[in-house]
Amino acid sequence: MKHLAILLKSFLLISACQPSQTLTPKEQPMDTHSYSIPTESVTTHLMLDLNVDFTDKILSGSATYAIKNAEDASQIILDTRDLDIKSVTVDGKSVDIQLGPNDEHLGQPLTIPINPLSKEIVINYQTNPNAAALQWLSPQQTADKTQPFLFTQGQAILTRSWIPCQDSPGVRMTYDAKITCPKELLPIMSASNPTEKNSTGTYTYEMKQPIPPYLLALAIGDLEFGSIGNQTGVYAEPSVLDKAVYEFGDMQKMVEAAEDLYGPYLWDRFDVVVLPPSFPFGGMENPRLTFATPTILAGDRSLTALIAHELAHSWSGNLVTNATWNDFWLNEGFTVYFERRIMEALYGEEYANMLAMLGYQDLTHEVDALGKTSKDTHLHLDLEGRNPDDGMTDIAYEKGAYFLILLEQKVGKEAFDKFLKDYFETHKFQTITTTQFEDYLDAYLIKPNNLNINTHEWIYGAGIPDDCPIITSDKFTKVDAMVAMEKDSTLPTKAETAKWTTHEWLHFIRALDKPVSPEQLTQLNNRFGFADSGNSEIAAAWYEKSIQLEHYKYMVPQIEAFLVEVGRRKFLTPIYTALKDAGDIKTAREIYAKARPNYHSVSTQTMDALLGE
Repeated sequence: MKHLAILLKSFLLISACQPSQTLTPKEQPMDTHSYSIPTESVTTHLMLDLNVDFTDKILSGSATYAIKNAEDASQIILDTRDLDIKSVTVDGKSVDIQLGPNDEHLGQPLTIPINPLSKEIVINYQTNPNAAALQWLSPQQTADKTQPFLFTQGQAILTRSWIPCQDSPGVRMTYDAKITCPKELLPIMSASNPTEKNSTGTYTYEMKQPIPPYLLALAIGDLEFGSIGNQTGVYAEPSVLDKAVYEFGDMQKMVEAAEDLYGPYLWDRFDVVVLPPSFPFGGMENPRLTFATPTILAGDRSLTALIAHELAHSWSGNLVTNATWNDFWLNEGFTVYFERRIMEALYGEEYANMLAMLGYQDLTHEVDALGKTSKDTHLHLDLEGRNPDDGMTDIAYEKGAYFLILLEQKVGKEAFDKFLKDYFETHKFQTITTTQFEDYLDAYLIKPNNLNINTHEWIYGAGIPDDCPIITSDKFTKVDAMVAMEKDSTLPTKAETAKWTTHEWLHFIRALDKPVSPEQLTQLNNRFGFADSGNSEIAAAWYEKSIQLEHYKYMVPQIEAFLVEVGRRKFLTPIYTALKDAGDIKTAREIYAKARPNYHSVSTQTMDALLGE
């Protein structure tokens, strides 16, 4: 009864403060990546109670939901994947459930019989040791090598492998949780968090703002907390903490800059946890607790645009969420644009321009790889029957951001900032489709300003439109001059490059091409130490370029060490692809065989397909 009282209290609060979760069939977009039917019955609050077993690599316990039903509701359908469902009750009474056929990407639908007056469902279950969202790490796979580690990765549709849920970005809910784990470890979630270990190993959490299931997150390890600002801080293993606190020293300033641009931060705190290097992404914007890769700890704060990116998601993505994964660009395109505005506010326009130019290079590379006429280069995607992870390419990020840059250039920053601020305020804690955004854009920006922009070409057309903005950088112009000298066999000196940022080095390395000789590459590496760089972005770019220029055999040990340790897919895909394209699939597969046990399922899925494993 205690759980029910808490759930009903939360339900009443949400109903009073937020838009209705149950929409009419006309309003509710069909999410082809979820079995759930939220127009019939929808989850509004979750109470999660889990025990963590590192020996058997299992989470076990219960998920208790408050639900809201249509007048003729007879069932509620949840998404599951490889879960062992022990029992289900509806308003305290046991019911017979149905688990449907298993789909490679979607898992199984869990159908629970209810009636229109049903208020609470309780699912007792446990996870599979190989659950796709969970990565269980041995002490040797962590920084301090003393305690095991566990982290989750829910995006896009992996939360269903550790929690039975309506696993669609179109469904929002609040949650409470209780986690019990070994006393030596500290569990933290995308919710209110402890900052130190207690003596019991049991912790409670609250997320009072409604979020989609992909933002439910859990990390457990030998973690300590370091404060940065009045609402910001970082969690990390003891040996990493001081370095992380320094690296993220501008985090509070980022929050303040973001609020100045687009309104108040509505998630209370913005903390970051530095995960082990097997984390498959640079960062994940779990509300209140961004997950971050240690590969951004460069020692000079040069890679913290990633933190600005995850912070920007607190508005674009977490506050206003893509309704389906076909609308993914509404999360990422807006966030990349917003990230660069934050960096511009803190470090100047030239800094932001360098980021934008590197992003354009990524975009053109992605378009070339996918094909200039490929439908996968559209902003609005059709991912039915596919893993939505296939749509998480630089198209959504960079083409989306450049579309917003175009709009900004047409009306000016002041007018465009007002438009975005109003957009976030109008749609906060809601989901939005591409069509709904087009209607809002037309009504509140295009028509009032008499703009002539072919939005249809940008959103539904292939490749890069002809009116794509052109960004320039004085610093990159100087780097280009160095590259031209390099091709004439004149090496840049340490004095000439002493003040270069990571972005200038990346631009330099990417621009290298034939007739740069193997001898020149060796001389460059000897002079600047790229192959052994502590900056992961620079090292990865150098490995990829050296392989492409067919001069890498001498550094295979460094490449192997990097690929075995780092599980960030952004680095893995281009390096393994370069080896494959160079005709050295043998080396790629040999390295992958050693590295694969260290990778999260998000990365192994991509690498398995790439390398034919």
